Amino acid sequence: MKYIVILLFTLLTNICKAQLTIFEQSNGTATATYAQIINFYKTLAANDSRFLLKTMGPTDAHYPLHTMLVSNDKNFEPTKWHQQNKIVIFINNGIHPGEPDGIDASMLLLRDIHTNKIKLPNNIVLAVIPVYNIGGCLNRNSSTRVNQNGPIEYGFRGNAQNLDLNRDFTKNDSKEAKTFATIFHWLQPQIFIDNHVSDGADYQHTMTLITTQYNKLGPTAGTWLRNFFEPQLYAGMQQKKWDLIPYVEFDGANFNKGIDMFYETPRYSSGYAALFGTFAFIPETHMLKPYKERVTATYDLLNTFIEKAAINATTLLKIQQQGIAEISTQKTFPLKWRIDRSVYDSIIFKGYEQDTMLSAATGLQKMYYNKLKPYTRSIKYFNNFKPENMVEKPMAYFIPTGWNDVIERLRLNKINVTQLKNDTIINVTVYRIEDYKSRPTAYEKHHVNYQVKTSSSQQPIQFLKGDYIIYLNQKNNRYIIEMLEPTGDDSFFAWNFFDGILQQKEGYSDYRWDDIAADILKNDADLQKKLADKKATDAAFAQNSNAILNFIYKNSKWFEKAYLQYPVYRIEHQQSINN
Repeated sequence: MKYIVILLFTLLTNICKAQLTIFEQSNGTATATYAQIINFYKTLAANDSRFLLKTMGPTDAHYPLHTMLVSNDKNFEPTKWHQQNKIVIFINNGIHPGEPDGIDASMLLLRDIHTNKIKLPNNIVLAVIPVYNIGGCLNRNSSTRVNQNGPIEYGFRGNAQNLDLNRDFTKNDSKEAKTFATIFHWLQPQIFIDNHVSDGADYQHTMTLITTQYNKLGPTAGTWLRNFFEPQLYAGMQQKKWDLIPYVEFDGANFNKGIDMFYETPRYSSGYAALFGTFAFIPETHMLKPYKERVTATYDLLNTFIEKAAINATTLLKIQQQGIAEISTQKTFPLKWRIDRSVYDSIIFKGYEQDTMLSAATGLQKMYYNKLKPYTRSIKYFNNFKPENMVEKPMAYFIPTGWNDVIERLRLNKINVTQLKNDTIINVTVYRIEDYKSRPTAYEKHHVNYQVKTSSSQQPIQFLKGDYIIYLNQKNNRYIIEMLEPTGDDSFFAWNFFDGILQQKEGYSDYRWDDIAADILKNDADLQKKLADKKATDAAFAQNSNAILNFIYKNSKWFEKAYLQYPVYRIEHQQSINN
């Protein structure tokens, strides 16, 4: 009898420690609140020495961002993990708290590791952010995800600043993004997973997956990811009875024409991680599937990542290190990519036929997916990209003092930035912004610049003591180039960090400038010809005195050099810098 009592006590203790989640208690219809999530993680860490919950930094919601570390040998130092050749899997949850599948799946996963239902391999360590967008998680409701089938309540997409944090990984407007960068570079993960729920078209599949654009990882790492590791993930999910497919981006898509691989610019989590050679993935469950089914699929995918990373650990480490080495010596970088429709893979897609019917809301015809007409067919998957907007790697970039927000973000991302010790004149490539467009409405707190066109020239520029130098001899060269080249998709120029140069600061009074302009023309034959040619080809200009005076002004020494001159300068070739 004594032993039975002890056994029962032990079982009850284990059940208590195991913690049934809110998801389980609700039979898969509810998700945990922020307080419940953090209390769950704190309890796990308190009851298992393999778990350590670290407070990592601030968020816009005032609450700190936590990261749970899971290591079988109870070592929680990433530098030692890398010395021991362990695979670091970094899981992010709740970047959009209205999509909480990953929040609940990660709680289940960690609880099952705690109870040894899942055996964490010794060559794998986990780092899990319980909920990234804390402000959005606290802003609970049951109506903002109109396309989504559960849970009963959930968080909101915007953070405490109403920012979409999955557009903030390079511009770093939020405290969350700055803290994330600190965590990411501290961990230096081999694999990064950012859990989401999809929106858009309807089909039979429960789970879809965005994989890092192969080209961005270099020829060795990208090829291995595409041909070896990614197929193993798909096979692993098939063994768990899930028909995993690539992410389906478009609402109302004509699947007979195929689907495109997601174009992940660095603003997105996976695009950001790819800048540093990390294999990144965004699982996207289908919003119309029941919440219980979506969480279970996410749980199984996370477990599949662990399984496949463990059996491929030695090769994965070698391949990734080779990929990072290739990028550090790469000489030419594309700033944009375009889908190559001349080649494609084929995937088995399970969809529903599109039909039309009369809309009860509008009284007009509407398209709908007919669940009575399911189909299974092979469709094209366009997952090859052509590089565009190629740029040669310079020896270094120079940035004058004053552009502090840019320097802060470079340093935050572990870019080695040095400063001139003496004033010096250096021959550099100077970009001039010749044309650009800006979004007419705000997008994530910015009016993004796009379709940027530049001209360049070689000029001697006076740099001052304290101005910044960023040498391109670093392993994170791709990040440096994509952020500092003005025509990059998510460059600092695109995100308005250099908009000060787009406004002219000095001018003139016509009556004063008219006399000076006349003297300038007398002594400048080239300008006389340029003006005459302009008048001959532009009748309206020839009759507009203000336009003529402004033309002379812009072609004179009096016109300010800073206007439209991009304040990041390139040193093209190896040269001695008086420093």
